[in-house]
Amino acid sequence: MTSLAQPARVLVDPIDGMGAAIEARRWVWPLVMLCLCVSLSGVSFALRWNAAPAVIQKLQMTGELTRYSESEVADEIQTTSRKALVGGIAKGVFVMPLQVLLLAAVLWLTAWLFGAPAAFGRMMAVAAIAMLPIALFHLIFAACASAQYSLSETQVESLVPSSLAMLEGLSPKLRGALKAVDFFNLWSVGLMALGFSSATGMRRGRALLLAVVLYAMFVGVFLIGLPGIMAGMAGGPGMGGGK
Repeated sequence: MTSLAQPARVLVDPIDGMGAAIEARRWVWPLVMLCLCVSLSGVSFALRWNAAPAVIQKLQMTGELTRYSESEVADEIQTTSRKALVGGIAKGVFVMPLQVLLLAAVLWLTAWLFGAPAAFGRMMAVAAIAMLPIALFHLIFAACASAQYSLSETQVESLVPSSLAMLEGLSPKLRGALKAVDFFNLWSVGLMALGFSSATGMRRGRALLLAVVLYAMFVGVFLIGLPGIMAGMAGGPGMGGGK
């Protein structure tokens, strides 16, 4: 029970709880909780998602709608829904562990570059515990999605309004950038800074500045840069990515 309660304590008492969790290298249970919550979120979305509008729009854009019979369109909608279900589970089971591992590697390399090396096991604990707010987001999303009779893709973005991207009157590029100003993401950045400070002995203020810089780099590449490049190749406006 200690291995489960110690990382969970970080959410309510991050100042005192983080140091103990990092020292004990508690990364297994946070990672398991992250995988379960993300998978549950994906399943809840897939079971409530109305895939028909998205499938029909795709077929219209490719010009294949006129060649499909009504039964073939229904089969395509069902197949798309099943892909969403499998993809949601795969994101939790495979993508999130790789993301935590990559984050731990980046933190380990950063600590080495700044002359404050730490054991990789500690950095795994930092990365896994820092992702707990993201796990909480997906748990809330799963509960909200399950309460809906049907979900569209536009409803998904506003189901848990935790970022400034929910403001009205924003351009697509500005909306994509403001997705970075998200309560759960910033909470995660704060925990990462505290964990990095505990693991390396770096001052908390410096660790927080470093965490903000790393997050800004992530936003620039994955929420602004890559979506903008992909939209430019497609000939459309850029849109930011989600959690």
